[in-house]
Parts: sequence; structure tokens; C-alpha cells
Amino acid sequence: MHTYILRRLLLMIPTLLGITLIVFTVMAAAPGGVTAQTLVGAQNLDPEAKRALEEYYNRIYGLDDPAPVQYLRWLNNVSPVGFTLDEEGDIDGFSLWKGSDFGKSFLYGRPALDLITERVPITLLLNVLSIPLIYLVAISVGVRAATRRGKSFDVGSGITLLGLWSVPTMLAGVLMIGFFANDDVWRWFPASGLSAREAQDMPFLPHFGGLGDVGILFLCVLLATGLAVWAARWRHTRWRVTVFVAAGGVLGGLMANALPGEAHWFTWLFLIVFVAALAGLSAWTDFLALRVATFGILGLSLGAALGAYFMDGPFVRGFLLDRLWHLVLPVLALSYNGFAFLAKLTRTAVLENLLADFARTARAKGVPERDVLWRHVFRNSLLPLITVSATLLPALLAGSVVVETIFSIEGMGKLAVEAVKGRDRELVLSITLFSGLLTLVGYLVADVLYAIADPRVSYD
Repeated sequence: MHTYILRRLLLMIPTLLGITLIVFTVMAAAPGGVTAQTLVGAQNLDPEAKRALEEYYNRIYGLDDPAPVQYLRWLNNVSPVGFTLDEEGDIDGFSLWKGSDFGKSFLYGRPALDLITERVPITLLLNVLSIPLIYLVAISVGVRAATRRGKSFDVGSGITLLGLWSVPTMLAGVLMIGFFANDDVWRWFPASGLSAREAQDMPFLPHFGGLGDVGILFLCVLLATGLAVWAARWRHTRWRVTVFVAAGGVLGGLMANALPGEAHWFTWLFLIVFVAALAGLSAWTDFLALRVATFGILGLSLGAALGAYFMDGPFVRGFLLDRLWHLVLPVLALSYNGFAFLAKLTRTAVLENLLADFARTARAKGVPERDVLWRHVFRNSLLPLITVSATLLPALLAGSVVVETIFSIEGMGKLAVEAVKGRDRELVLSITLFSGLLTLVGYLVADVLYAIADPRVSYD
């Protein structure tokens, strides 16, 4: 295994070289290419200033050299081992550890590495929150659908997941902003950014007016969440559906009342019926975990809103709560497509292994069905999920380009779009290098997980 990992790490070097070479070739072959004239031409400068700026770009980046020489120059700058250059850009020696220089951005006039180190944590934050949510929902729904093959939950979840997977991320993000971050509809979440300006001056944790307000909020959240979970665990389906349909109708009425201005009667009717139907369908399912999670989150939200209404003193949400509030819509927009696809894949993998000979043999030996599912079937179903996990991080990085653009989040995705639009070669190549490195590391981790999940896999 150690030899295999070392060999894969060494193979990353030519792979990254190939990736950056392709990107460099595409940029150089594009109409106009990347030259000092194209970079300076869009700026309103007098001829002498333009000429001086062109000479500066040519001297610093070697844009007047042939394309292969430009790529080799960039490669030498990035590599910690290579030739050292003087102020005029001529070779003056060779060093085994000269350090890496990713160049200076054309657009921002700052080192490309500084820009990336500022933006990478933001994109990673979105992905760190999205990936556990994707796998939690996908595994729960996929396994349940496989064990209830052909029944109402399997059919209903299949239709819902197919619908979610078919909605483009761009459309979903715009709809979320239009409905839940709009002053003309419901202003429940912020429309852009990761934090409000005033949050920079707030304390990190929320602050309350006094212990009484803390007690009110805690009591409201505890009671609302406890009642919702208790009702979701009722065994009598008819009573459970009746109670939650009534609660959904009340919630739909409150949503209609919260609309700015005077809502039309059809809007009231639609919201009451729609929310009541969603609540009834959620209460009708026999999937206990889904009911508890759904109504637990709903009860938690209603309890927090009720507690905030009854609090007397001033409430400061703090930087942490403000950041979480801003992250709700971007994380949802980044996650729903992933868990829709992964849940269908989980269902297929689990269903195939449920009908396998080893599962039938385990049942014949008297192994409980729960142990057959989770200790035998699910473990053998992990290989397709691990395969997808290797491509999930690059896919989320690509999806974050759309999400960060829609929600005006200053992350790697938005930086990549701006760099490509501005023909910022140094920044584009640096982003390509880091993205390629993350992708290759993801594939390596997936190969290691294969051996952990399936003892039959060996790389020796």
C-alpha cells in the first residue's frame, strides 16, 4: 500500500503538468491570445502610458516571447527547483530550493497565491457543510427506498429526487433568492455575501439582553421541538396526518399573512393547501427518521421565532449566527443536486446486494435483517459511493462557481470566473493547478477507501 501511494503521488506531477499545459494552450490559442496589447488595449491610457505598461508586462511575464518559452518560464517560477532569474528576466543560476512563485495577477495587481489563500477557505467552508449533508440525506433515503422497493416511499422519493436532479443549480439559486431573500415576498435570508457589514463589529457568539431572554428562548425551542418530535413519533397514522395537516394549514396562513401588502385570496388558498399537503405527506410516510428530522427542524425554527418574539431585551445575533444565516441558501443550492443523484445510486447499489447470494445466506443462518442490511449489504454497497466521492469534491468546486456568482460570495468559483473573463493567465493557471491537485488527491483517497471497505482489494 505504501509503495502504491508513493507511486500515485509521483504520478501526480506529470498529470498536473498535462492539465496546466492544456489550459495554457487553450488560452494562448484563443482569439487575441494573452499579450500585452490585449491586456492594455481595454484601458483608457495615453499612448506613452500604454507603451510603458506593455513593456512592463513583457518584462515581468515575458508576453513577447514564444508560447512554449512563456509556459516554461511559468513552470520554472512555480517549481521549487529550477533556474533563478535576475531583474531583467535572464537566467543567472540554478537552485535546488528557490521557492515557488505563482506570479502576480493582471487584474488585481496582487500575488496569485495570496488571492487563492484568501478565497480557498470560503469555498472549502461551503463544501465542508455540503458534503456531510449530501451523504446523510442520500444514504438515509437511498437505503430506505431500496428496502421498500416498489412501495409508496420508493416511488415518491424516486419522483422527488428525479425532479430535484433535473432543476439546474442556477435556476434553483435564483428562485431561492426570489422567494426567500426578497423584500417583495419573504425576507427570511440574506440575498448575497457571507456576512453583513455590521456583523464585523459584533461579538462572535450571540448576546441576549439578560438571563430571562435566554430562558424564554430555551423554553420555546425546547417545547416546540419536543412537541414536534413527540407528534412525529405517533404510531396512529390517521391522527398524525390530521394534526400535521392542520398545523401545515396554520403555517401556510401565517406565510400568506407575512407577505408584504394585502395578499390575494388565491395566494392564501394556495399556500394553505400546499403547505398542509406537504406536512400531510411527510406525516403519512412510515420512515420514522425522516418524520422526526423534518418536524424536528420545523419545530426548532418555530420555537426560535416564537422565542425571539417574546424576548424583551436587545438581541445581538453575533458573527457566528450571522455567518450561519448567510450560509443556509448557498449550502442548499450546492447540495440538493448531489444528494438527489447519490440517493438514486445508493438505492441501486443496496438493492443489488440485497438480492445477492451472500445476503440470502446470512438470512438463512438466522442473522437479523438489520444486521444483514448494515453489516453485510451496506458495506458491499460502499464501493459505488466511494467512486462518486472521488468526483464529488471537484463537482462541488465546479458547482460553487455558479452558486458563488449567484449569491455574490467571494470564493474560488467567482475568482475563477473573473480570471477567465479578464484573461488573467497567472491566476487561471494557479487556480487550475490547485483544483487539479484537489481532484487527484480525491482520487487517491478513494483508492485507499476501496481497500478499507473491501478487504479483497489489494494494491501490493
